[in-house]
Amino acid sequence: MITSKRAWSGLVACVALAACHGYSSPSGAAAANAAPNTLTSTERNAGWKLLFDGRTTEGWRGYKTPAPPAAWHVTDGVLTKTVGTGDIVTKAEYQDFELRFDWMLAKGGNAGAFYRANEEFDHIYWTGPEYQLLDDANAPDGKNRLTSAGSAYGLYAAPAGIVKPANEWNSSRIIVKGRHVEHWMNGQKLLEYELLSPDWEAKVAASKFSKWPKYGRLPKGIIGFQGDHDGALSLRNIIIRELR
Repeated sequence: MITSKRAWSGLVACVALAACHGYSSPSGAAAANAAPNTLTSTERNAGWKLLFDGRTTEGWRGYKTPAPPAAWHVTDGVLTKTVGTGDIVTKAEYQDFELRFDWMLAKGGNAGAFYRANEEFDHIYWTGPEYQLLDDANAPDGKNRLTSAGSAYGLYAAPAGIVKPANEWNSSRIIVKGRHVEHWMNGQKLLEYELLSPDWEAKVAASKFSKWPKYGRLPKGIIGFQGDHDGALSLRNIIIRELR
């Protein structure tokens, strides 16, 4: 039986962030008791919406395709793929939002969550910044904090020791408000950055993203999960709240 992992050990930090920035944090007790892939009344009242209903891929499609790649499927309330395949993306676009999701990778697994992307180019990462999903202990990218779990891939490093081992569930949170971005994992804030700031521009210029002129510059876009690496990626409790 799948149990919810939406109870945040860092509830106090989340509440403090909400007080400063107007972001909501669901009640710890309510979140802990929520069934997987459902919303509590507190979450619904705060404007949260399900991006995954636990039964279907409704609301999702493939990158540049009208339907999700066949390798993505729903099993026991989990959206998963077990082989390398195309990326899965939202049908809707989002500008300012708070996204939460649980994820689990097989040993050596590598994936990512993309935001504010479009389909103008060959790959989603040519426009959308990436929240790295990784088995740090066994994947090659785990040797560099700039490409480890929770990092803003290739640009901003995430601290070590927060991601759980392969085949265990992690809970992630991405906040995008104007140019401000935050990455969280398992109740802890990993990093924050400002899109288009001098620091960001310098990091992009020194990275592979310098080749792609629209990288990180879109005011809104689709959200996607990477599928092209081999191995199993599992997702659940994908919820979003648009910020005004």
